[in-house]
Formats: sequence, structure tokens, C-alpha cells
Amino acid sequence: MNRVVLIFTVVLSYSIIFSQSILDDAEQQYKIIGNFITESGETIKDCKLGYRVFGSVNNDSSNIILYCTWFGGNSEALGRLIRKYQFIDTSKFLIIAVDALGNGVSSSPSNYQDKFPEITIKDMINSQFNLIKNHFKLKNIYAIIGGSMGSMQALQWSVTYPDFAKKIIAYVPSPKLSSYDMLWINTQIKLIETLRKYKSSEKEIKTLSDMMTALYSRTSDYIAENIKPEKFDEYLNSFNKDPDKIFTMDNYLSQIKAILKFDISKDFEGDLNKAGNQIRSKLFMIISKRDMMVNPTYSYQLADITGCRTLILDNNCGHLAVTCEIDKVRKSIDDFLKD
Repeated sequence: MNRVVLIFTVVLSYSIIFSQSILDDAEQQYKIIGNFITESGETIKDCKLGYRVFGSVNNDSSNIILYCTWFGGNSEALGRLIRKYQFIDTSKFLIIAVDALGNGVSSSPSNYQDKFPEITIKDMINSQFNLIKNHFKLKNIYAIIGGSMGSMQALQWSVTYPDFAKKIIAYVPSPKLSSYDMLWINTQIKLIETLRKYKSSEKEIKTLSDMMTALYSRTSDYIAENIKPEKFDEYLNSFNKDPDKIFTMDNYLSQIKAILKFDISKDFEGDLNKAGNQIRSKLFMIISKRDMMVNPTYSYQLADITGCRTLILDNNCGHLAVTCEIDKVRKSIDDFLKD
């Protein structure tokens, strides 16, 4: 096969992949990536990844963004964020939103026939690398973005595959857990496992878990200002929900235990400076100054190490600070992507 024909064949195959994706714009899609070996050495048999595609690829395929899901989130939720708030301009970029392992859409305890292996954030991004490289046939992409657990995936990408993306956007991020983060995560795990030991219903467990999450996902000032005492009973009753059929408590434990092990410096002798010096992508971190769920201490350190662009949000919304300043954040992301 001569060189011209070979190039035409590769481009045609590539175009077909994205044409099929665009025809099903925003529809849930799946890909079996084969037997996937986790960091622990265990195997996820016939590992399945869910994903959705938003927007259109440009002529030279230089506008592709990977969007990583947050804890308990899925590509459908990312789609709502993209569409409702125009969070990323889909007239300029093609976004591949990938469901992280353990979220109930991709391979997870709830949809796996055998005992599901313990997973890590690195397992999540290694599975995504397999999808992007082997299914979408991409050697590199323009950017990777994620918030909360999605930001952990984005930062893990930046050190594990430092030449894969030109830009990394991590909002309400952390490159590793603080002792405070470890405390609330272990408290959640202990709560769930203890309640299960004493045969509490999944509904009761979810209610208590969600109430605890509310304590540190927002600041005390936010709760005091937005939940009036006369409306508190109504607010309290809002936690009384049936268990999630997709993000089950087993899936919850799988992902939260993955977060508990997260540290981008793990492969660099535990040295955050060495990990930060590995990052070659342009990095933008959007940090909530009053984040009680993901302590910002190590994000500030990583920003100092890398000299990266930052946006510091100083509001009372805690871990959900981005939603309280969505217009400012959207413009900052758009400016960073255009630079």
C-alpha cells in the first residue's frame, strides 16, 4: 500500500469513528476494552466503559477534550452541565465524557458477576487511556478536565501520561489527600460498614451517608444562610430517599476507597515536587478557598511547584464553590482553552 493510500485509509477510519459518535451525540455508548489488569494485579474481565460524545471534531482533530466524571457522577450528569450552563463550548470542541470505573455505568460492583476488584484513580485513567488510544485511535488530545474526583483523574493523567494532553483543567482539586480528607472518608466508610453489620436497610444507610456529606460539602455559613430554621424539617426530609439504583452503596464504597488511596506522588517516592516536575501540560487549577471536602493545602503546594494558572474562589459554598460562581468559572475555562 503506497503512502497516500495509507494516509487516506487512516483518516477515513478515524472519521468514521467520530461520525458514528456525532450521530449519537450525547447518547450513552459503551466499549468493551477487554480484560483490564488493575494496579493490585487483579483483572476486571471484559471491562466495560461508558461514554458520551458532545460537539464536533475539527479538520485536524486538534479540539478534543476528555471530561472525567466526579465521585458518583456519570457522563449523563456531565452532559447536563455542558448543555445547561454551556460549561464548555461544544461549537469549538469535541468532548468525550467517560464514565469512571465504579460509577454503575462502566464496570462496577453493581454490574459485575464476580467479586469486583479494588480500584484506584490510576486504574480509572489507565482504562480511559485504553479507550482513547484503541477505540478513538488518538495519540494525544487537546485537553483533559475534571472536578472533584474528576480533578484527581485529570491530575493523575498529567503525571502518568505527561505528553498526552496539551492542557489540564482541575477544579476543586487535590493532588493528594490531607489528613482531614482521610478522616471524613474513613468516617463514611466506617459508618456504612458498621450499619451494614447491624443489618440497617440500604435506604437508612444512604440517608445517614447523605446527611454526613451535607455537613462538609458546604460550609456552615452556607447552610445557616440558605436553610431557614422554619424550613429545616423540610430540608431534613429531603435526605429520606430510596437508594440509587445506579450508584449503589457498593459502588459508593468502591470509588471512595479509590479516592482514599489517591496520591499523584505515589510513583515519585511520595515527593510532590518530583511529581509536579513531571507535569508538562499547561495546568489550570480552580481552587475553593473554603473547601471542607477536598482540603486545598496540597493544591496550593502544587500550584507553587508548577507555577500554573489558578483561580481562587472565596465564597461560602465550600466544595460546590464552582456552581456559585459558574459564570466566572466558565469564562476562565474558556479563556484558558483559547490561550
